[in-house]
Amino acid sequence: MIPANVQQPPISVRPPHPVRTESYRSRAWWLNSLLVVLLLAVMVWSVGIGAVSIPVPDVLAILFGQLGWETGVVEPQQETVLTIIRLPRVLLGVLVGAVLGISGAAIQGLFRNPLADPGLIGISSGASVVAVLMIVLQLKVFQELSSLSGLYALSLAAFAGAVGTTLLVYSLARRHGQTVVSTMLLVGIAINVLCEALRGLMMYLADEAQLRAISYWSLGSLGGASWDVLQVATPFLLVPILLMPRLSKSMNAFALGESQAGHLGVDVSALKRNVIILATMGVGVAVAVSGVIGFIGLVIPHLIRLIAGANHRTVLPASALLGAIVLTLSDLVARTIVAPAELPLGIITGMIGAPTFLFLLLRRVR
Repeated sequence: MIPANVQQPPISVRPPHPVRTESYRSRAWWLNSLLVVLLLAVMVWSVGIGAVSIPVPDVLAILFGQLGWETGVVEPQQETVLTIIRLPRVLLGVLVGAVLGISGAAIQGLFRNPLADPGLIGISSGASVVAVLMIVLQLKVFQELSSLSGLYALSLAAFAGAVGTTLLVYSLARRHGQTVVSTMLLVGIAINVLCEALRGLMMYLADEAQLRAISYWSLGSLGGASWDVLQVATPFLLVPILLMPRLSKSMNAFALGESQAGHLGVDVSALKRNVIILATMGVGVAVAVSGVIGFIGLVIPHLIRLIAGANHRTVLPASALLGAIVLTLSDLVARTIVAPAELPLGIITGMIGAPTFLFLLLRRVR
């Protein structure tokens, strides 16, 4: 018992670690700022490298000239190569890498599992199997789609496959009006196996030309980038990149558990639905325009958490930035290392991602 005449100290209402909070915010700000600067540098460097070499000063002169600023004289060939071929390819790579990185971070937060990635719920496998079906079977519905949409037919079919597969996984995982995350994980694994079996069957039935198209598309490439493709894909890629960081506060609460997040005022069902919709939109369009590109959505969030911790306010935007950097550099290697030929982009990301992922796993085990 404390004597009544002894005055007790007032209870402090300040945060227990204000210095630590300020330090974390400062570190997150510096990390994102560094990644933005690094991304801009990688973009400028990447558009200047290729069969036609363009020095950095000329790259800047061409880019500023496109904005209407007075710049020095540059060669017409360099300007044509940069503006027509390389710039849309680099911009598409930035958007695809960003959406894969941020979607991977969001899916890992949703499943509370660092081994999860967007392909786990069938987005990539659904897109690939429908594209393979279209290449091999040439059914009437696919022919009508090709006549209506021309060069975009395969991309539209792949996007439809991604959306359809994800909706199937999402609907099968619902119980009594609630989406069960563990069930979604198991259903996603089963659907992925089924899609891989169908794709294997189609490859068995395909001829040599079809096999070449399937292999190149399945391993990913930004070779089809153009201003027309970029104009169509950009809105669908930007929406997840811009909206997912707004879910970071709810995802931080969700990391404590579904019931705890509900007690903290988080609409858990809406959070699951929003993450699935945004990830499906972004990754579905990314696969539709560039094929299947592995490891970006799996490894990039790991690296960000290793550097900056698990706060989604930092993890989501930083994953988008680092994903854009890694994919832009990977595409640069893919189109220059065996020039004038071009390696599939998925080979480069796999060769980078797999050893990195193994290193992170072994580091955690030890």
